[in-house]
Amino acid sequence: MRVSVLASSSSGNATYIETPEHKVLVDAGLSGKKLAALMASIGRDLNDVDSLFITHEHTDHVAGMGVLARRYKQLTVYANKGTFAHLPKSVGKIPYDQLALFDMGTTLSLGDLDVESFGVSHDAAEPQFYQFHHDDRAFTILTDTGYVSDRLAGTIRDSDAYVMEANHDVEMLREGPYPWGLKQRILSDYGHLSNADGADALMSVIGPRTKRVYLGHRSAHNNTKPLAHTTVAELLKREGLGVDHDFALLDTEREKAEGLFTV
Repeated sequence: MRVSVLASSSSGNATYIETPEHKVLVDAGLSGKKLAALMASIGRDLNDVDSLFITHEHTDHVAGMGVLARRYKQLTVYANKGTFAHLPKSVGKIPYDQLALFDMGTTLSLGDLDVESFGVSHDAAEPQFYQFHHDDRAFTILTDTGYVSDRLAGTIRDSDAYVMEANHDVEMLREGPYPWGLKQRILSDYGHLSNADGADALMSVIGPRTKRVYLGHRSAHNNTKPLAHTTVAELLKREGLGVDHDFALLDTEREKAEGLFTV
């Protein structure tokens, strides 16, 4: 299984995953043109993608969803009923025969790729994220959640690689320009993981198999890449975890694809 985080931030998210039999995307939170360019930058083509897994209906995860579905007829779009029912009008009409329900808490088998869905705590209709399994390897994406329960941590523990949310620095958010109501939303149990929260979650899930951790969904206004990386690294090291020894701690970008890596 090979993976590239194409984009990860509060303004747009997409991840590419491939196996010998399948090429899939998780979320399409940028324009079709930008997604095509990001794919080209890693030597891949949207014409070859067969599946699109949607996590929830917020624009930074579905902005390009409708365009992709209408342009690439081979694409099957997977999401749960709540997400499909609450898509923004800007997505436009999606051909019905390209839609497929994927219930929360279930596993979908696609030949050599098994996709496990799990619920998160976020202010969306029915938000769910995914763990991908191929040849006894696992890759997990977890962003857009206010907290990580013990049950969820148990579900995703000891993946070979993670994309984990490190959305904001709490003090930057509190002192920043956002309206107080939005600040409360982000800080709530239905908001986003701070840098420290992301580190706490990683302490609960990193295992002996874990070799890569990408920090994702970074806010442009309430965080910086160096701050997120340093905060998470220091907290993990304080707990005795082997950052950059047992596993690599890596950053993601707003609109620049990370190179393909093998899980």
